[in-house]
Amino acid sequence: WRHQIDALAEAGYYVWAPDQRGYNLSDKPSGISAYSLDTLVADIIGLIDAAGRQKAIVVGHDWGAAVAWWAAVTYPDRIERLTVLNVPHPVVMKQFASRNLGQMLSSWYIGFFQLPKLPELLVQLNNWRFLKQALRSSRRGTFSREDIQHYQQAWAQPGASTAMINWYRAVLRSPMKRQPSVRVTVPTLIIWGAKDAFLKPEMAQLSLTLCDNGRLVYLENATHWVQHEEPDRVT
Repeated sequence: WRHQIDALAEAGYYVWAPDQRGYNLSDKPSGISAYSLDTLVADIIGLIDAAGRQKAIVVGHDWGAAVAWWAAVTYPDRIERLTVLNVPHPVVMKQFASRNLGQMLSSWYIGFFQLPKLPELLVQLNNWRFLKQALRSSRRGTFSREDIQHYQQAWAQPGASTAMINWYRAVLRSPMKRQPSVRVTVPTLIIWGAKDAFLKPEMAQLSLTLCDNGRLVYLENATHWVQHEEPDRVT
């Protein structure tokens, strides 16, 4: 979020951009259940409490977007507005990925990450080549060599490999608690880079149908890494 933080602060917002649990310098509790979506949402509500606020505007990308979606579903009284980038509503992801062959193939790694120990070896192999390739699905020049070094330092934190992969393990083994409704009632903005190599753009439109007050903006020339590629427009 480095391209957005200063601009939002200058616009008068109080900005927090935390490492979520398991990532970089944040705690890395053991056990797959520690990374359930409901637990991750509770972390965000805890941060809002720690900021001394009743409500916050919550913005998320990728896994952060999944957490943001579910926070708006389960704690609508704590979310003022919601902005999500390039990840669909969790219910849409679950249903679409189980029915659409193209999305199944694109999401192969989720199944692979369910295996014990082997995924950790893969992501570290050849100097983190697997994770670097994910970044290189962006437009040419989006991430500098220095940027990638910063990411690599985060991935290499003690326990980070297992903790990051446990997010994927938990989504299948510690499913979300059933809610009376999965609709999003808070004002919602969906920003979607249409050239995402991992997630089909149809899921953005399907997610919009679950929003009472939603708006969808496709950035046609952006990939999954939309806030890095078109920072001014996203901001």
